[in-house]
Amino acid sequence: MSNQQERDFETAVKTMMVHVGENPQREGLLDTPSRVRKAYEFIYSGYKENPKEILAKALFTSSNDEMVLIKDIEFYSTCEHHLLPIIGRVHVAYIPDGKVVGLSKIPRVVNVFARRMQIQEQLTEQIADAIMEAIEPKGVAVVVVARHMCMEMRGVEKINSTTTSSALRGLFKKDQKTRSEFFSLINSPSGTRY
Repeated sequence: MSNQQERDFETAVKTMMVHVGENPQREGLLDTPSRVRKAYEFIYSGYKENPKEILAKALFTSSNDEMVLIKDIEFYSTCEHHLLPIIGRVHVAYIPDGKVVGLSKIPRVVNVFARRMQIQEQLTEQIADAIMEAIEPKGVAVVVVARHMCMEMRGVEKINSTTTSSALRGLFKKDQKTRSEFFSLINSPSGTRY
Protein backbone atom coordinates (compact mmCIF):
# COMPACT_ATOMS: atom_id res chain seq x y z
CA MET A 1 0.00 0.00 0.00
CA SER A 2 1.44 3.37 -0.98
CA ASN A 3 1.55 6.31 1.43
CA GLN A 4 -1.34 7.91 -0.45
CA GLN A 5 -3.40 4.72 -0.23
CA GLU A 6 -2.70 4.54 3.51
CA ARG A 7 -3.86 8.15 3.96
CA ASP A 8 -6.99 7.51 1.85
CA PHE A 9 -7.85 4.42 3.90
CA GLU A 10 -7.38 6.28 7.20
CA THR A 11 -9.53 9.16 5.94
CA ALA A 12 -12.27 6.67 5.07
CA VAL A 13 -12.11 5.24 8.62
CA LYS A 14 -12.43 8.75 10.08
CA THR A 15 -15.44 9.37 7.84
CA MET A 16 -17.08 6.15 9.09
CA MET A 17 -16.46 7.16 12.71
CA VAL A 18 -18.10 10.54 12.12
CA HIS A 19 -21.00 8.86 10.31
CA VAL A 20 -21.81 6.62 13.31
CA GLY A 21 -21.64 9.57 15.70
CA GLU A 22 -18.06 9.49 17.00
CA ASN A 23 -15.41 12.17 17.14
CA PRO A 24 -12.19 10.93 15.49
CA GLN A 25 -10.30 13.64 17.40
CA ARG A 26 -11.25 12.11 20.75
CA GLU A 27 -8.13 10.92 22.62
CA GLY A 28 -8.96 7.21 22.46
CA LEU A 29 -9.61 7.38 18.71
CA LEU A 30 -6.64 9.41 17.47
CA ASP A 31 -4.67 6.35 16.35
CA THR A 32 -7.68 4.23 15.44
CA PRO A 33 -7.59 4.89 11.66
CA SER A 34 -3.98 3.68 11.50
CA ARG A 35 -4.75 0.66 13.69
CA VAL A 36 -7.75 -0.26 11.53
CA ARG A 37 -5.65 0.01 8.35
CA LYS A 38 -3.00 -2.31 9.80
CA ALA A 39 -5.65 -4.74 11.05
CA TYR A 40 -7.31 -4.85 7.62
CA GLU A 41 -3.98 -5.49 5.94
CA PHE A 42 -3.64 -8.61 8.10
CA ILE A 43 -7.30 -9.69 8.01
CA TYR A 44 -7.36 -9.52 4.21
CA SER A 45 -3.86 -10.85 3.58
CA GLY A 46 -5.36 -13.81 1.70
CA TYR A 47 -5.62 -11.68 -1.43
CA LYS A 48 -1.82 -11.57 -1.60
CA GLU A 49 -1.28 -15.35 -1.39
CA ASN A 50 -1.68 -18.09 -3.97
CA PRO A 51 -2.96 -21.35 -2.43
CA LYS A 52 -1.72 -23.47 -5.34
CA GLU A 53 1.84 -22.20 -4.81
CA ILE A 54 1.62 -22.99 -1.09
CA LEU A 55 0.54 -26.56 -1.82
CA ALA A 56 2.98 -27.07 -4.72
CA LYS A 57 5.96 -26.27 -2.48
CA ALA A 58 5.21 -29.19 -0.16
CA LEU A 59 4.17 -32.11 -2.39
CA PHE A 60 5.85 -35.45 -1.72
CA THR A 61 5.69 -38.81 -3.46
CA SER A 62 3.90 -41.38 -1.33
CA SER A 63 2.39 -44.85 -1.68
CA ASN A 64 -0.29 -43.93 0.89
CA ASP A 65 -3.77 -44.31 -0.54
CA GLU A 66 -5.77 -43.98 2.67
CA MET A 67 -7.69 -40.95 3.86
CA VAL A 68 -5.71 -38.07 5.36
CA LEU A 69 -7.93 -35.97 7.65
CA ILE A 70 -7.19 -32.70 9.39
CA LYS A 71 -10.00 -31.81 11.80
CA ASP A 72 -10.93 -28.65 13.63
CA ILE A 73 -8.88 -26.10 11.72
CA GLU A 74 -9.97 -22.88 13.39
CA PHE A 75 -10.51 -19.87 11.15
CA TYR A 76 -12.04 -16.45 11.03
CA SER A 77 -13.24 -14.66 7.95
CA THR A 78 -15.38 -11.68 7.03
CA CYS A 79 -18.88 -11.75 5.61
CA GLU A 80 -18.71 -10.00 2.24
CA HIS A 81 -22.22 -8.60 2.70
CA HIS A 82 -21.74 -6.81 6.04
CA LEU A 83 -17.98 -6.96 6.75
CA LEU A 84 -18.71 -8.75 10.01
CA PRO A 85 -16.80 -11.77 11.35
CA ILE A 86 -17.39 -15.40 10.46
CA ILE A 87 -15.79 -17.70 13.05
CA GLY A 88 -15.57 -21.43 12.72
CA ARG A 89 -13.79 -24.70 12.08
CA VAL A 90 -12.89 -26.56 8.92
CA HIS A 91 -12.45 -30.30 8.46
CA VAL A 92 -10.44 -31.32 5.38
CA ALA A 93 -9.75 -34.81 4.08
CA TYR A 94 -8.16 -36.13 0.92
CA ILE A 95 -7.23 -39.52 -0.47
CA PRO A 96 -3.73 -39.42 -1.97
CA ASP A 97 -3.01 -40.65 -5.48
CA GLY A 98 0.79 -40.88 -5.47
CA LYS A 99 1.34 -37.53 -3.69
CA VAL A 100 0.81 -36.16 -0.21
CA VAL A 101 1.15 -32.59 0.97
CA GLY A 102 2.86 -31.24 4.09
CA LEU A 103 0.18 -31.20 6.79
CA SER A 104 0.72 -27.54 7.73
CA LYS A 105 -0.14 -26.48 4.18
CA ILE A 106 -3.80 -27.44 4.50
CA PRO A 107 -4.49 -24.95 7.35
CA ARG A 108 -2.48 -22.35 5.41
CA VAL A 109 -4.77 -22.83 2.41
CA VAL A 110 -7.78 -22.44 4.70
CA ASN A 111 -6.32 -19.14 5.91
CA VAL A 112 -5.65 -17.87 2.38
CA PHE A 113 -9.32 -18.16 1.46
CA ALA A 114 -10.64 -17.20 4.90
CA ARG A 115 -8.61 -13.99 4.89
CA ARG A 116 -10.73 -12.56 2.10
CA MET A 117 -14.26 -11.18 2.02
CA GLN A 118 -16.34 -14.32 1.80
CA ILE A 119 -19.55 -16.24 1.96
CA GLN A 120 -19.20 -19.59 3.70
CA GLU A 121 -20.42 -21.62 0.75
CA GLN A 122 -17.77 -20.14 -1.54
CA LEU A 123 -15.04 -20.55 1.08
CA THR A 124 -15.86 -24.26 1.30
CA GLU A 125 -15.74 -24.71 -2.49
CA GLN A 126 -12.50 -22.75 -2.87
CA ILE A 127 -10.66 -24.87 -0.31
CA ALA A 128 -11.81 -28.12 -1.94
CA ASP A 129 -11.01 -26.97 -5.48
CA ALA A 130 -7.54 -25.68 -4.60
CA ILE A 131 -6.58 -28.97 -2.95
CA MET A 132 -8.09 -31.02 -5.77
CA GLU A 133 -6.21 -29.06 -8.44
CA ALA A 134 -2.84 -28.87 -6.67
CA ILE A 135 -2.55 -32.36 -5.18
CA GLU A 136 -4.68 -34.27 -7.73
CA PRO A 137 -5.91 -36.75 -5.12
CA LYS A 138 -8.56 -39.43 -5.61
CA GLY A 139 -10.94 -37.23 -3.66
CA VAL A 140 -11.31 -34.23 -1.36
CA ALA A 141 -13.90 -33.48 1.33
CA VAL A 142 -14.30 -30.17 3.12
CA VAL A 143 -16.82 -29.33 5.83
CA VAL A 144 -17.07 -25.86 7.35
CA VAL A 145 -19.05 -25.16 10.52
CA ALA A 146 -19.25 -21.49 11.46
CA ARG A 147 -20.97 -18.73 13.36
CA HIS A 148 -21.86 -15.57 11.46
CA MET A 149 -21.84 -12.31 13.33
CA CYS A 150 -24.08 -10.80 10.65
CA MET A 151 -26.78 -13.14 12.05
CA GLU A 152 -25.85 -12.67 15.70
CA MET A 153 -25.00 -8.97 16.00
CA ARG A 154 -27.68 -7.63 13.66
CA GLY A 155 -30.63 -8.87 11.61
CA VAL A 156 -32.23 -11.93 13.21
CA GLU A 157 -29.89 -11.74 16.24
CA LYS A 158 -29.76 -15.51 16.76
CA ILE A 159 -26.88 -16.16 19.13
CA ASN A 160 -24.83 -19.36 18.76
CA SER A 161 -26.56 -20.57 15.61
CA THR A 162 -24.17 -22.38 13.27
CA THR A 163 -24.08 -22.95 9.54
CA THR A 164 -22.59 -26.10 8.01
CA SER A 165 -21.46 -26.35 4.40
CA SER A 166 -19.66 -29.11 2.55
CA ALA A 167 -17.80 -29.67 -0.70
CA LEU A 168 -17.14 -33.21 -1.88
CA ARG A 169 -14.92 -34.14 -4.83
CA GLY A 170 -13.89 -37.42 -6.44
CA LEU A 171 -14.33 -40.54 -4.28
CA PHE A 172 -16.00 -38.58 -1.49
CA LYS A 173 -18.80 -37.66 -3.87
CA LYS A 174 -18.97 -40.95 -5.82
CA ASP A 175 -18.45 -43.54 -3.09
CA GLN A 176 -20.96 -43.77 -0.23
CA LYS A 177 -18.58 -45.81 1.97
CA THR A 178 -15.79 -43.22 1.67
CA ARG A 179 -18.21 -40.36 2.33
CA SER A 180 -19.68 -42.16 5.37
CA GLU A 181 -16.22 -42.83 6.79
CA PHE A 182 -15.33 -39.13 6.47
CA PHE A 183 -18.51 -37.92 8.18
CA SER A 184 -18.15 -40.57 10.89
CA LEU A 185 -14.59 -39.43 11.61
CA ILE A 186 -15.38 -35.72 11.77
CA ASN A 187 -18.38 -36.33 14.02
CA SER A 188 -16.59 -38.69 16.41
CA PRO A 189 -15.28 -37.45 19.76
CA SER A 190 -11.69 -36.30 19.54
CA GLY A 191 -10.49 -39.08 21.84
CA THR A 192 -6.97 -38.82 23.17
CA ARG A 193 -5.50 -35.36 22.98
CA TYR A 194 -1.80 -34.99 22.35
